[in-house]
Amino acid sequence: MRVLVTGASRGIGRAICLRLARQGAEIAACGSAHAGELTTLVEEAVDVGARVVPLIGDLADAATPAKLVEQAVAALGGLDAVISNAGVSRPSSLANLELADWDYLLAVNTRAPWLLAKAAYPALRASRGSFVSVASMSGVQPYPGMGAYSPSKAAVLMLTRVMAQEWAADGIRVNAVSPGLIHTALTEKIYADAPTKAAREKLIPMHRIGAPGSDIAGIVSFLIGPDATYITGQNILADGGLMDSVHGLIAGRPATER
Repeated sequence: MRVLVTGASRGIGRAICLRLARQGAEIAACGSAHAGELTTLVEEAVDVGARVVPLIGDLADAATPAKLVEQAVAALGGLDAVISNAGVSRPSSLANLELADWDYLLAVNTRAPWLLAKAAYPALRASRGSFVSVASMSGVQPYPGMGAYSPSKAAVLMLTRVMAQEWAADGIRVNAVSPGLIHTALTEKIYADAPTKAAREKLIPMHRIGAPGSDIAGIVSFLIGPDATYITGQNILADGGLMDSVHGLIAGRPATER
């Protein structure tokens, strides 16, 4: 399988690449910052026998998605799947959010997945392949104080559904996965604080923070694989039950027998 993965240098993207590498995929691993980590990823994937092509590009630039797809197709001879994983966040209330920050988040989190999919459409139609976006639980429920992040991820989920409908007849499946609280390089400082980590774990019904490799990468592998060929337009929420737990937090609920 020939796969393009954005945001491949670290976190969820890195875990996805390594999972697919162990399954024998050929991977175009795309990064922008963290060049050293991208190099390390490529070395680790090659060590397990995978063919990996490193690509660099800033997804805030509207021209980048098409360039990445063009390079991936040329290197791999086509594409069977595209994983749009790269994302950014800039905490701020909407009242204080700068226009430049709004535009930046929407460009990377929402516009880039669309442009990647648009550029990859001919290759995915030829292979009857699939497109997966890594969204967020913050696109399912609002995340106050995160400014444009929740709107950008909510838009990705609707984009997923629209593309799935428009491209179903072409044999292209389009799905999304929405991670909950996941321990990555970006959240390392948060979970290094024991009280904060414990407080978050207490909120999650499964009482643990998710891991990129064991909790997210497998979902992506499933969605682009042979066991999901009749699934399109769906979002898999991987949050340990957090989003559905709100009623359980309401004080004064009737007692129940176990």
